[in-house]
Amino acid sequence: MKLKFVIGISFLGAILAITAWKSDNPKYVNWAEYLGGADRNHYSELTEINRENVSTLKLTWTYSLPDSGQMQVNPLVIDGVVYGVSATVQPFALDAVTGKNIWTFDEKINNWASTSRGLAYWTDGNEKRLLHTIGPYLYAIDARTGKKIPSFGENGRIDLHNGLPEIAKEKFVLSNTPGTIYEDLIVMPVRLSEGEDAAPGDIIAYNVKTGKLAWTFHTIPYPGEYGYDTFPKDAFKNTTGVGAANCWAGMALDKKRGIIYVPTGSAAYDFYGGNRKGKNLFANCLLALNARTGKRLWHYQTMHHDIWDRDHPAPPNLITVKHNGKMVDAVAQMTKQGYVFLFDRVTGKPLFPINELAAPKSDIPGETTWPSQPIPSKPAPYARQSFELKDDDISQYAENREELLKKFKTYKRNQFAAPSREGTVILPGYDGGAEWGGTAADPEGIIYVNSNEMAWILNIVERPKNSELAALPLGERTYITTCIQCHGKDLKGNPKSNYPSLVNIGKKLDRQAITALVNNGKGMMPGFNFLKPEEKLALIEYLLGIEKKEITANNNLKAEYKSPYLSTGYNKFLDKNGHPAITPPWGTLNAIDLNTGDYLWKIPFGNEPNLPEKGTGTENYGGPVITASGLLFIAATKDGMFRAFDKKTGKLLWETTLPFAAFSTPATYSVNGKQFIVLSCGGTKLGTPKGNMYVAYALP
Repeated sequence: MKLKFVIGISFLGAILAITAWKSDNPKYVNWAEYLGGADRNHYSELTEINRENVSTLKLTWTYSLPDSGQMQVNPLVIDGVVYGVSATVQPFALDAVTGKNIWTFDEKINNWASTSRGLAYWTDGNEKRLLHTIGPYLYAIDARTGKKIPSFGENGRIDLHNGLPEIAKEKFVLSNTPGTIYEDLIVMPVRLSEGEDAAPGDIIAYNVKTGKLAWTFHTIPYPGEYGYDTFPKDAFKNTTGVGAANCWAGMALDKKRGIIYVPTGSAAYDFYGGNRKGKNLFANCLLALNARTGKRLWHYQTMHHDIWDRDHPAPPNLITVKHNGKMVDAVAQMTKQGYVFLFDRVTGKPLFPINELAAPKSDIPGETTWPSQPIPSKPAPYARQSFELKDDDISQYAENREELLKKFKTYKRNQFAAPSREGTVILPGYDGGAEWGGTAADPEGIIYVNSNEMAWILNIVERPKNSELAALPLGERTYITTCIQCHGKDLKGNPKSNYPSLVNIGKKLDRQAITALVNNGKGMMPGFNFLKPEEKLALIEYLLGIEKKEITANNNLKAEYKSPYLSTGYNKFLDKNGHPAITPPWGTLNAIDLNTGDYLWKIPFGNEPNLPEKGTGTENYGGPVITASGLLFIAATKDGMFRAFDKKTGKLLWETTLPFAAFSTPATYSVNGKQFIVLSCGGTKLGTPKGNMYVAYALP
């Protein structure tokens, strides 16, 4: 689809973007911040690689890591050095021209400390620090040597529990995404549990030099704070199964104004809100905070009383657009739902009208849905919505099409249909729509967003009664209350939806490795340190099939399980061969002019590897990079390709097969006038082969 190309040129925006890229040393053009800059626009002024010569790009160096697995890293490149992170979240430094190792940081709390999207960098012009998380700890690392800086916190690290209330001290906390640095502060995104054991998702800033707590913003408000009445009384105490409303996706920063823009996720528990009646501020909000103090300047909530896991999945973009004949500094927040919300960056006023659409009620006892939900009038959504699906939208490639159609007719699929016993279609799916790879933006006010088109099915069931649980051995009971939503009652999981089987896990992993998984998690699985030692032991023995069946007297139920309902898990709507059950495209790439709210182009993105047809689109994770020379670079797809498109038209100009699929965002930089593009290739996700490589491309 091609639409009229309309541009409102922002000379100020272009100047700011170029300025942000300059190094103090003219030999280098850097990629010195996550996603390219504090504006999170994935944009580079570089022009050596252009439309005419991009087809000649060649692999110029590779770096193989000792460990392998999914990598989501957007590397930093500063003055000729690439700073990356391994699959086991160990930072390292490489020569940006040759790919040779300079140093590797080696402090392995465990080998299961989730995934990392990269590092943050701070300098005062003399000292150079990298800030990086491993498990629940934030480290300060000397960028020159790779050694810890002992003066930061306790021997070079601080605990991310610091700043959270006392009740959260033993709860699951880590960070996948780099913090945002303003002056001598780093504001940290954190990943928390999504269940009733979730800590509150406070936004916390620390001093970069000392590690000391600087400020905290309560996303579940305290008495006397704005928004307190949008939750039940005393929800902030985290004693009634209410938590999270955290920012895990990262933040954007207006350095000139000292404003940090914080996108938050849903309140926990994700799929039932009977114990958190109300709008639930500041969950599902774009928050504008004073970066020095944490004081709220304005907010907008893009989903009220979220019971669909509609977290904001990526940082917003800070752009300048032409609106009603004037240039306006704006902030654009993309969403899992497929919408773009555009606001005046200073006032929070929407630039396109946002309508409150009536939403249906839930038929789950105790649940009170909010009566309306916000929908922007422009731009149109970049992903299909569940209510748009018709019976003939069952995929023509499905060999069991009639079976799928029969199931499909039983599901709820009106817009904002609440979680249900019979099943509710979530489209865009739990992962979006847009995801953590984020959105690229031009200085001209054009954004570029890759999107998934995967339907998921949300089922709600009653939690087993206390009397039923009490009659079970402790290990089986702990499995039901902790693991069953992802791995199923029969332990078979759902490998097609990336939830592995635990059947005969003892033949794949030894007891020590299983214990590490339970304690610390792996990939996107959280750790379960909130479990008591006897619960962990019993769970491990249950998984190994050696648990004794006796019911012991001290097997009292955990008091914190408050919700009477549970989801049956994260289940994609797939055909018998594991392909999406709805018609293609299954992934798209979109260019949207935010000066007008109109689409410039929209194309299928990627090809399903096991189908002969091209243009089906695929699931995709990881974002694009755009350049002043008119190119858009992106990997991200299940088919394991790396591609370059003409950003004006969406025309494919170049593609190459990567050694392993790259579910990450590239970085581009130059050394002595030579432009490179580097990305991490870890595979693993979506059933792709596991990888361990960083690769860089340049012109011959």
